[in-house]
Amino acid sequence: MNELLEIMARLRDPARGCPWDLQQTFATIAPYTLEEAYEVADAIERGDLGALEEELGDLLLQVVFHAQIAREQGAFDFERVARGISAKMVRRHPHVFADETVASAAAQSDRWEEIKAAEKAAAGAPKGLLEDVALALPALTRAAKLGRRAARIGFDWPDAGGARAKVNEELAELDEAVASGDRTRISAEFGDVLLALSNLSRHLEVDAEGALRAANARFSARFGHVEREVAAGRGATLEAMERHWQAAKAAERDG
Repeated sequence: MNELLEIMARLRDPARGCPWDLQQTFATIAPYTLEEAYEVADAIERGDLGALEEELGDLLLQVVFHAQIAREQGAFDFERVARGISAKMVRRHPHVFADETVASAAAQSDRWEEIKAAEKAAAGAPKGLLEDVALALPALTRAAKLGRRAARIGFDWPDAGGARAKVNEELAELDEAVASGDRTRISAEFGDVLLALSNLSRHLEVDAEGALRAANARFSARFGHVEREVAAGRGATLEAMERHWQAAKAAERDG
């Protein structure tokens, strides 16, 4: 770890450092941080432990990069980052590091949020329940988190049936918007449908972001089969491509 910190400091050395690294700021590095986090998730989904090892290193470098910029500004350094997260883990796991007990993982998640809320209140942070849900999160992930937060004070349906009915309601409103031809209204209603589906996924205990990534992967695989069939001269009409698609889908089930 010390070697990595020294390498980053050398890269940012004003006299002998790398011109590209020296030009970077928190803002310019942030997109790379997000990209590396997604590449970690991708390696996990593919079950590629070799890639995961490499991608975790790339993600760690992002943390080190941000910490080095902060150290240069006299704000904080990597050691403070590490000490801060260590202290947070101890505070938020009193069932491990103190005398509390929890009945389940779900109960621990609730307790985590309680402790987090208390910490923010003590620090004088905004009291709005949704105010600190990061805007930079992927929209579907943020929608799920907003729903979970609101549910903590009872703003929720008692079961999946209510969430499912809301999807139908929003789809009907989308149909009305489409019929009106109002593009602004169509966009708004389409967003409401996605939000309603996110809330339904929460009640079904499905990770909406992960489910969509998996659906994307299935689409890509099936479309690849369609392309190969077309290239082999087995039909390029819409009807033929639909047959190829259904064949790929059936092969997934049988496999």
